[in-house]
Amino acid sequence: MAYSLAFSPCPNDTFMFWAMLHQQIDTQGLRFDVELHDIDQLNTLAANGDFDILKLSYACYPQVSKEYQILYSGSAMGFGNGPLLISKQNIYPDEVSHLKIAIPGEYTTANMLLTIAFPNATNKKIYLFSDIEEAILSNEVDAGLLIHETRFTYQQKGLRKIMDLGEYWESETQLPLPLGAIAIRRSLNQEVKKKISAVLQESVRFALQNPSAPASYVAKHAQVMNPEVCRKHIDLYVNDFSIDVGKKGRLAVETLFERGQKAGFFQTITEPVFIA
Repeated sequence: MAYSLAFSPCPNDTFMFWAMLHQQIDTQGLRFDVELHDIDQLNTLAANGDFDILKLSYACYPQVSKEYQILYSGSAMGFGNGPLLISKQNIYPDEVSHLKIAIPGEYTTANMLLTIAFPNATNKKIYLFSDIEEAILSNEVDAGLLIHETRFTYQQKGLRKIMDLGEYWESETQLPLPLGAIAIRRSLNQEVKKKISAVLQESVRFALQNPSAPASYVAKHAQVMNPEVCRKHIDLYVNDFSIDVGKKGRLAVETLFERGQKAGFFQTITEPVFIA
């Protein structure tokens, strides 16, 4: 039996999954049917329950918590890795509520942080994350949330930072920022869920120990082909929390969900979040 698996073409995901999909580690007999999609599409696919295992935004998870649990491995979580709110003009934080803002998806963690930081900023428009810079430059929107590779390139295009929402989160909580998670179908056998989590954990560990090995696979799928940008992206989003979220990571996730609930972003989660 092959398990359906979906993740994004972003360098951190392709880097983490490479070893388990290219027979570089012992996959314990597991096989996978793989698809790659943008994070906003992945969040929609999660809502539809279309895959056994998939990447999703932590902010999306409460919407699908009855169907999915989160693996301890594979998360994009850490310090200094938050979304950036940027613009073409010099704009101050107290002006944000009046702006038309491009976001990379309704149920992305980036949009949830924007909602928490600026609850009155409600004029938003969804774009593919890689199109947000151009939307700002062409004056389709006043500002935008940058995630993934584009957070490394915006200054080259003359854009300016209004706020680093990761720094905002860290100053408020002193915790790492949970951005993306690997979710698994709750109804799968518990031993299967543990096995898949362990295989992904070993895949992440292998990639971190052999960082040049997945390079061609990463470059093949990256939106930004510059190897230096890909390397910065991986360094930022793949770390010890990607191997195992640990106690601090679980606390960060609980805090994110609590604050998101208070902001009216989603309802209370009633099922266990992480696999046992």
